[in-house]
Amino acid sequence: MEKDIGLKHIAIIMDGNRRWAKEHNLDKSLGHKKGAEVLETIAKYCNKIGLEALTVYAFSTENWKRTKEEVGAILILLNMYLDRFLKTADLENIKLRVIGDRENNMPEEIKNKMIKMEEKTKNNTGLKFNIAFNYGGRDEIIKMTKKIAEKVKSGKIKIEDINEQMVSDNMYTQGLSDPDLLIRTSGELRTSNFLPWQITYSEFLFLDKYWPDFTTKDIDDAIEEFNKRQRRVGK
Repeated sequence: MEKDIGLKHIAIIMDGNRRWAKEHNLDKSLGHKKGAEVLETIAKYCNKIGLEALTVYAFSTENWKRTKEEVGAILILLNMYLDRFLKTADLENIKLRVIGDRENNMPEEIKNKMIKMEEKTKNNTGLKFNIAFNYGGRDEIIKMTKKIAEKVKSGKIKIEDINEQMVSDNMYTQGLSDPDLLIRTSGELRTSNFLPWQITYSEFLFLDKYWPDFTTKDIDDAIEEFNKRQRRVGK
């Protein structure tokens, strides 16, 4: 029987790859590479301890504004890790999903690998590992609103039918419980357009360390901190 760790879903804003690289006199791309390696370790550990879901912020809709060189390096890295996850996810029984806008700016090769990865791991029963790539919270809400509006327009539903559950069911995260805990690394104290609908009642934990320095102990400490807090959820 799996140990009850006190929460089901952790969301992480993985911040600080570039600053970590700068402090170590390395190219930005090596900061992103180290960050990707840490993510793989953390995902496997979360699966091992019985966490139900892990959702990470990998690349925002605004990140395309970075230099072509940096964006190119991130896409190469994503491509490489999609291949890697395709080979290892089944062994770990992890269910992988990429959430975000797949139509704008997304290279066809990467989009196809995302679909292949999701199809291959859809029946896995371990950690639900969600990578938010080309993701924006406001953009997600706009897309959800359009979906529901189309259903009203076509007569499938009435305006009176719209409720919180329907909104949740039309988000990228449909089928997932909302995050119990949101972690952000690098010392920044903001949520940066990440899961605005889903984190309404999440506990927040801001860590003064860069993502490449994040460890499994930080996950343990975060869970311990979460379990010390008294959650009222509006009550």
